Parts: sequence; C-alpha cells; structure tokens
Amino acid sequence: MTSDAELLAVALPFLQAGVRAGDLVAMTCPPDVVELVCAELGEAGPGVEADTALSLLGARAPDVLSSARRFVQRAEEAPSGRLRVLSVVDFGDRPAGWREGLRYESASNRLLQDDAVTSVCVYDRRRLVPEVVASAGSTHPELVQGHALVPSPAFRDPLDYIPALPWPRDPVEDTPPALVVGAAASLAGLRHAIGAVLAERVPDRDQREDLHLATSEVAANAFRHGRPPVSARLWTDGSQMVCAITDAGRQFGDPLAGFRPAHGDDLSRGGMGLWLARKLWDSVDLLPGADGLTVRLSTRLR
Repeated sequence: MTSDAELLAVALPFLQAGVRAGDLVAMTCPPDVVELVCAELGEAGPGVEADTALSLLGARAPDVLSSARRFVQRAEEAPSGRLRVLSVVDFGDRPAGWREGLRYESASNRLLQDDAVTSVCVYDRRRLVPEVVASAGSTHPELVQGHALVPSPAFRDPLDYIPALPWPRDPVEDTPPALVVGAAASLAGLRHAIGAVLAERVPDRDQREDLHLATSEVAANAFRHGRPPVSARLWTDGSQMVCAITDAGRQFGDPLAGFRPAHGDDLSRGGMGLWLARKLWDSVDLLPGADGLTVRLSTRLR
C-alpha cells in the first residue's frame, strides 16, 4: 500500500471485526499509525490495545514470541478465545535488519501455527525497500485482495525459505578485524579474548555484558557440539559490531533454532545458547560453508 487511505481500508474492518467477534484485539504499529487508526476506530477504539513488543518494532524475535504467548494466554479468557493482531512491518534501515525481519516473518508461521491467532501484516511501500515488499508473498500464506483473503502462490515453507535467504557480508566485515582467533586452545581462552575486545570497544556496560554472555554461549556450543578447530573474528566501527564464531562442523539442521529455548520453559536443562544470542544481538545468522558452520552475530552499539 502507498497511502493512509489504503492502510485504513485494511486496518479498520479487520480490527472492528475482531472487537465484534469478541477477540482480544491488538495493534503493533509505529506511533503515527496507532494515532491514525485510533482516530478512526470509533466505538471499537477502547477494545483495541497497542503494543510494539508484539513485533520487531519493539523487541527482538524471542521476546516478540514471549509477548505473543502472553497475549494468547490472555485471549483464552476473551469471548472468542482468539487473539487478533494488526502489524505494520518495519525492519529498519539496514540489510541485516531486513534479513532478520524476513526470517522472523517466515518462522512465525510455524512457531505460532498451533495458537489461536489471526493477524494481518501491513507492508507500506512508503516505509519499506522494494526487496522487503516483494518478500511478503513468500512469508505469508494468504494475501489481502480487496476485502478477501486469497492464497499466496509464492508462499514457501519456512524450513525451505529461511536457509535460502541471502547472507551478504556486513560492510564492517570488510574493515580490519578487532580480533582474530585462528584455532582456540580452550573455551575459557576464547571467552577471555572476546571479553577483552568487548571491554575496549563497547561503551555501555549492560550491553557489553549481554554481548559477552551471548558470544560465550555460542562459543560453548561450538566446543560442545561442533568440531575443532574453533575460530573467531570480531569487527567493529564504533557503531556496529559483528562477531563470527566458526567450527568445522558441516551441518545444522534446524533453521528455527534459537527462536525459543531448545527445551521449552525449563531453562535448567540448557539449550539456551542460540536463544540468548537472538535475544541479545540484533541479528543471528547460521552460515554453513567450506570451513564449517559459522554463527554470525551482528548488532548496533549503544
């Protein structure tokens, strides 16, 4: 869509129908869209909540899923037992953010498939680059045409779509690395080396500790589940940071890994490495290659 009128033509009937049906109804949209829609909702307005934590607008993917779960649980008490969500898509201004957004949009089809959720995702051409708009058919099984939902002929199963996403290098990866570890002698040594660079290059203490925790978990996975040698590289330009940890393993079978803890709610059983990485870094890529499997972590620095 390319105008406020088109946005309202989709949003208002969808939200108003949810209120009439007794759904728990929510918007996860930029503030200007919330203001626009609420001004036109009329009597349905008080029945619609707004929460950016239900999308990548306000949280990273694992936390979005946690928010969605809480809303689904609340919706069980609604008359219909269903959650209805309007989402205006915005993945930011960097290719890494676009890729992370496409991955989540696709993955959510499987991760939420057993929940009583009805959602419409709005792709506004005024906010999004053409590559992201073009992806909508591949990441959504149905499309809105007029006042009807029709099957998307371009839709792809997330297990096929996610591994096929392009994985371009971040520009910061073409600068001299701040850390190179060719073959780590031990997990403790690798953690220490990464921590020393983070201490020098990440000003915000909380972020520094978060990034170190996540990279330590990814490194532990490489030592525990991968094959030696385990290597690492880290790049930063003061505003963006990328850390790549590689082991000689050749395969990783689950493109949905890390969106939720591997063992469910019982965190004492472990399985949190990639989940923590997705929670604490902006983007997490699993890259199989000739040298083995690389986990590439990328984030903006505060």
